[in-house]
Amino acid sequence: MAALIEEDLKHCLEGVTVSRLMGPNEANFAGNVHGGNILKLMEEAGCILATRYYNVAGKKNLPNYQPGMAALVRVERTDFLQPMYIGEVAELHTELTFTSAHSIEVLITVFAEDCIKGQKRLTNRARLWYVSMSSDEKVLPIPPLPNTKKIEQGKIRYEKQKKERAAHRHTRIERVPSILQEELDPQTVGYSQTTLRHLVGVVDTNSAGYVMGGVIMKLMDECAGLVAVKHCKTNVVTASMDATNFHQKVKKGSLVTLTGFITFTSPKSIEIEVVVDAEFLRSGSAQKERAVSSFFTFVSLDSNHRPMPVPQIMPVTEEELERHKAAEERYLERKRQREQESTS
Repeated sequence: MAALIEEDLKHCLEGVTVSRLMGPNEANFAGNVHGGNILKLMEEAGCILATRYYNVAGKKNLPNYQPGMAALVRVERTDFLQPMYIGEVAELHTELTFTSAHSIEVLITVFAEDCIKGQKRLTNRARLWYVSMSSDEKVLPIPPLPNTKKIEQGKIRYEKQKKERAAHRHTRIERVPSILQEELDPQTVGYSQTTLRHLVGVVDTNSAGYVMGGVIMKLMDECAGLVAVKHCKTNVVTASMDATNFHQKVKKGSLVTLTGFITFTSPKSIEIEVVVDAEFLRSGSAQKERAVSSFFTFVSLDSNHRPMPVPQIMPVTEEELERHKAAEERYLERKRQREQESTS
């Protein structure tokens, strides 16, 4: 039995590879695979590895081991480096990179493979953070990774995300902007603001009855995509998703309401905020909880799949102007970070 556990642990440390052929139901009218589908695949792959590691290593190293299921709590900023198309194979590689007392960091790298041409290219890379939950919804202790080579870098990333999550948790929850009936100008925020509603069913949840983080991210990307295409009226693709924190578990049977609206436009990109509120319908209360929110960046593509200028948004209300100013600062910070990464 001990030898079997050792072998299973060895396999965990080698990571997990997931492959899936991209079909028409996963792409837009131009053949680009939706960013949300990639995000969902990434979360599924990360969940497999995090759940497997906790249970295999936990049986060996935890004296009071309880079975657990990985739950997504944070996704670091994710850039979509290149588009993926119908007919290509999404190949996801996962790697355990750090464990804290109660969390697991998983690095996920995504490639698009053209099996006919024999070509493969990098499309995404992101770090996802998970906790392990017991059947009675307790956060479980995580066994430390053996022989971690880059533990100091991992500690730095852990403390950074911990600080950011704490800061985000204490910021006030922004209300969803209301649409004014007179806002019919296509360049206003209200024109393209979009609301989606989704009733969480069995297919959306894990074995504990809570919605998978990847399902929520897929819906968020869909909502943001609708905002972008309504504003640009062209082929639009996801360029990035900012670091995203998951604050509330969403139960099976909940109604999730997603609202997306433009916060900023640069000459060739659009920032869209998507907020997700969850209402558990069987609770007897109409109270909603903010489950998650994030900022997506989209670009508009011409017929040759090259970025093209986007219509500029015109903030009207004081609230829209405040959001626009904050979004411009985020845009400049992202630009600065990209320039630093390109020179490092």
